[in-house]
Amino acid sequence: MSGQRPEAVAKREHVASVVTPAHGGVEKPVPLLNIANVLTIARIVLVPLFVLALFAEGGHDTRWRVIAAAVFGLAAITDRFDGQLARKYGLVTDFGKLADPIADKALIGAALIGLSVLGDLPWWITLVICGREIGVTLLRLVVVRRGVIPAGRGGKLKTLVQSVAIALLVLPLSGVFATAGMWLMYLAVALTVITGLDYVGQAARVWFAGGKARA
Repeated sequence: MSGQRPEAVAKREHVASVVTPAHGGVEKPVPLLNIANVLTIARIVLVPLFVLALFAEGGHDTRWRVIAAAVFGLAAITDRFDGQLARKYGLVTDFGKLADPIADKALIGAALIGLSVLGDLPWWITLVICGREIGVTLLRLVVVRRGVIPAGRGGKLKTLVQSVAIALLVLPLSGVFATAGMWLMYLAVALTVITGLDYVGQAARVWFAGGKARA
């Protein structure tokens, strides 16, 4: 090593830093148009298509209700994978952070309001769930400068139960299957309220401590 010129050593160290960005090298910028963001955009596009299918032929045509359920299910699946792909392959962008929750709330909100308009879901359920989502969004904006409130398992379970319940209610089912859909929706309401209260508690801790709440 002592016989090498300082310029050669410095050049070799510079190349190593570029090849291994994890050790302080230059990181490549994440492209805005990546698979995760494409899935998020697709979910947003599917929302009006779902609404059109849900209200087609008066809103209670069997064939169109099946189509609406299929569109809703497809959109819900994209919600399952876009976040995972973004984290796994380093595709997290500011656009994705903003658009992903908007797409989720637009899909769930459109489905709940649509079902209530058609008389298939009590309005109080729609108001509780939509009110919680709006309230949590506003609360997130209030505390964002003081800390981060990560998504917990309860919130993910809440979204899953909501999605399954909505899919069952959109489908033209009757008897025990329709009853199962409503019971799942009641469970979704309970999870919505519980996770909402938990979020308020975490937001309070972040606000007063100025740190990061528990996961």
